[in-house]
Amino acid sequence: MGKAGTGDGRGGRTAHAATPALNRSLAPRSAVARDGQPLSYSRAPAPDLAPWVARLYVSSVAAPDSHVLACGVFSEAAILRIQLAGDWLAHSADGPVASGRRIFLFGPHSRRMPVQVRGGFTSVGATFCPGAVRALGGWPANESIDRLTDPAQIGIDPAAWFDLFSTDAGPEGWCLRLEQALRRLIARHARAVPDPVSAAFERISYANPSITVGEYAASQGIELRRLERVIRRDFGISPKQVLRRARMLDMASHLRGVADKAEAEALMLRYYDQSHLIRDFTQLIGMSPRQFVEQPQPLMTLSLETRQARRLEVLDRLPPGQSPPWLGRLLGPEPGPELGPELGPEA
Repeated sequence: MGKAGTGDGRGGRTAHAATPALNRSLAPRSAVARDGQPLSYSRAPAPDLAPWVARLYVSSVAAPDSHVLACGVFSEAAILRIQLAGDWLAHSADGPVASGRRIFLFGPHSRRMPVQVRGGFTSVGATFCPGAVRALGGWPANESIDRLTDPAQIGIDPAAWFDLFSTDAGPEGWCLRLEQALRRLIARHARAVPDPVSAAFERISYANPSITVGEYAASQGIELRRLERVIRRDFGISPKQVLRRARMLDMASHLRGVADKAEAEALMLRYYDQSHLIRDFTQLIGMSPRQFVEQPQPLMTLSLETRQARRLEVLDRLPPGQSPPWLGRLLGPEPGPELGPELGPEA
């Protein structure tokens, strides 16, 4: 088996030697990586929320008002995005969607979603576990894939939720408020916990995305047809595509410097050769690995880093509360003693 690098077929640097480019017009306000890239403040949810919620985050980046950032986002799961600042333009499966201060329920992505934002931006949100939106009464993932949808489908009243963030409590204070709101939402709307078949498949996609779907189904004693049906419903794409996407996202995280360096060789060896890596990157991200490293990718890096922290926690390689190895430092004020406004009974 060959070793994949970041080249485009003309030779060049290997994956472990590449240094990701930075956008010097951006100033991180929530967290910063060791190499200077802006990061989100993110953490696992409280244990009682864990069957439904995968990750909480606060992303805040300063930029000149005239600055236009053209990048993209890529998430395996549905995400509740509460956009508090920034002028956004996302190119979804339904066409361009322009917005400012607004709340969206993003479906999972089958490929990188191009996104532009003018000026600085602040976003608070939660990544849901596979199948959680459906368990809360919302759309199955195969109907929301690559789309921006209305959060009212799971009982969210935007006005009430915006009130949670009307005062600056710092990233952790905002995460605590978001947990309160999600806890009330789940208590009112959850029909059941998400399907354990999907939770187990998420774990194998993190641990060994090179496994074949047939091998996995046999190891779990699950009928292949049932596995295909559940995964399409809760992930939005086929099991084979989920594994391919996970393999590529792990490699993309490594190339942007937001993965455990101890895994570098293992991640590269998942690809047979450079052409295999280039093909996956071109089809799923829209550029070669070399371009992905040499062009700043601030929004993609935010998406990848939050996912990678979640992955290490699921695999019991990052203890709760411990910082990931790529984190430089957290920014922003410490939370105060008050958690802020409560949601009303119908919020």
